[in-house]
Amino acid sequence: MAAPTASQTYLSTRGGSTGFSFEAAVLKGLASDNGLFIPEAIPALPSDWQTRWSKLSFQELAYEVLSLYISPSEIPADDLKTLINKSYSTFRHPDITPLKSLIPEDNLHILELFHGPTFAFKDVALQFVGNLFEYFLVRKNAGKKEGEKRHTLTVIGATSGDTGSAAIYGLRGKKDVSVFILHPKGRVSPIQEAQMTTVLDANVHNLAVGGTFDDCQDAVKSLFSHPVLSKTHNLGAVNSINWARILAQIVYYFHSYFALLATLPAGAPTPKIRYVVPTGNFGDILAGYFAKRMGLPIDRLVISTNSNDILDRFLKTGRYEKQPVPPSQEAQGGLPADGSKAHEAGVKETLSPAMDILVSSNFERLLWYLALECEAAGTDHAKAGAVVKTWMDDLKTSGTTVVSQAVLDAARRDFGSERVSDEDTTATIRKIFTEAPSAPYVLDPHTAVGIAASLRLVQRTKEDGEKDVHYVSLSTAHPAKFNHAVDLALGGLGTYDFERDVRPVEFRGLEAREKRVRFVERADPEVVMKVVLEGLESEGKE
Repeated sequence: MAAPTASQTYLSTRGGSTGFSFEAAVLKGLASDNGLFIPEAIPALPSDWQTRWSKLSFQELAYEVLSLYISPSEIPADDLKTLINKSYSTFRHPDITPLKSLIPEDNLHILELFHGPTFAFKDVALQFVGNLFEYFLVRKNAGKKEGEKRHTLTVIGATSGDTGSAAIYGLRGKKDVSVFILHPKGRVSPIQEAQMTTVLDANVHNLAVGGTFDDCQDAVKSLFSHPVLSKTHNLGAVNSINWARILAQIVYYFHSYFALLATLPAGAPTPKIRYVVPTGNFGDILAGYFAKRMGLPIDRLVISTNSNDILDRFLKTGRYEKQPVPPSQEAQGGLPADGSKAHEAGVKETLSPAMDILVSSNFERLLWYLALECEAAGTDHAKAGAVVKTWMDDLKTSGTTVVSQAVLDAARRDFGSERVSDEDTTATIRKIFTEAPSAPYVLDPHTAVGIAASLRLVQRTKEDGEKDVHYVSLSTAHPAKFNHAVDLALGGLGTYDFERDVRPVEFRGLEAREKRVRFVERADPEVVMKVVLEGLESEGKE
C-alpha cells in the first residue's frame, strides 16, 4: 500500500513536532510543544471534482474529502466509509447539513448544522471523532487477553456550551474511553447544562468550574503538557484543537456549495459565494479556509463576532490581543462595527455565550499559514513554526502580539469581519421571525450574529452595485438551546409561542432529569488533575 502523502502526515504549528500520522495527531490532540496539528500540505482537489462530486450524498462527499487527509494505510477505504456512515446515522435530516434559502431576493441562504443528536454544529465533527477514538482503541487492544492491561484514552475538554454535550453524546458508553468535560459554572444555558449533566454513563464526568470558558480552556491545555498526567495517561482532545474536528467540518462547505449550485437555473455561471460564520474559537470558519485552499471557489470568508471581538480587532489593526486598545487609540485602528467606543476588560457575557471567548485557539493554525507565506518564503516549515511560537509566547506573556502589514494583508485577502451587539442580535431574531419570506423562522442567538452580519453585507453589496453574489450564513445551533435570548427577542409577539415554535420533543422534561456533576472551585490545573484521577479511580482505570 502506498505511503502517506504530505497531506496525510502532520506537524505542529510551533515547529517542535513533525511527521505524525493521522492516528497520532487525533489521539494526541495537542502537540508536545503546545502547538496544534496541521497537515504538512493542503491537498489539491482532483481535476474532475466539480462533475464527479456534484451529485454525491453528504456521506459520499465526506469520504472523498477525508480520504485526501487520511491514508488508506491507516484507515482502509471500507473502514472509513463505515465510520462515516455510522457517524451520520444519528442525524435527523437526510441531507445532514441542509441548505435553505432564507431571503431569496437577496441571495441569502442559511446552512443548518444543528440536525445532530445534541442540536448543534459540533455534532458534525464529534460524532465522527467519537467513532474514530473507538476505532483506534479497538485496533490497539485487538488480541489482548483478559486481565492484560488495555490501551485507554482519557479525553479532557472545555466547553462554552455545545462542545461538551456533543463530545459526551459522541463518547458515552464507549469502551476504554473516559471523558471529562469542564464548563464554566453558570455561564452555559440551562438546556446545554442539562444535556451534559443528565448523561449518567460511568465513563462521563462533568466538571462545573468557577471562572470563564477561557479559564477552563487554559486548564485543559495545561493538563496536556502536565509533566505527570501527560506521561502517565493517554490524553485525548475533543475541543477544536483536535485536527479531526476541523477535518470533518470541511465537508459541509463542499456540500453546501453543490446544494447552492443546484438551485440555480441550468447553465447559469457560478456566482461569487461568501460564507458568513458566527465565530468564537475559529474552528468552524477555519474549515472553510481549508476548503478554499483546496480549491473550492469561495469568494470570501466573513468572521462574525459578538462583543468578544479579538478577531474583528485583529483584522482591523493587525494586533492580536486579549484586551482592546484604549478608547484614546481607537481612532488609529478603527471603531468596532457596532459603533461602540468603550471596552471592558476580560470576557463579556453576551446572549451568544458559546462565542464568549477571549482568545480563539484555532486562529493559531491560520497564523501558521500566514507566517509560512509572509515570513518563511512559502517553504520553510521550521521557520514558520518558530515565528508562530514567538507570536504565541508574546500573547501569553504580554497579552498582545502584532503582525506585519504583509501578514495582515494576507489575512484580509481571504477574510472579512463584522462585530454584532446583543441589541443587533435580538433585533435580527425578531426581524427574521416576522419579516423573512420563510417566516416564522426562529434563529438561535449565535446564528443571529451571523445573519445580522449577512444583512449588513447584503446591503453593502447592493450599494456597491455588485451582481451575482450569494451569501451562505452558518446556523450553528437549534434555538431551543438558548430560550432566554429567543424569548427576549420574541416575547410579546402574539404570533410567537416557545413550546409550539421552538422546543423540540427531545428537550421536554430534560432539565428535570437526574443529573451528575461535580463542582470545581477554580480552573487550577493541579486541582482539575486531582479530580480527573479520582474520576478514573471510580471507573477502576487508575
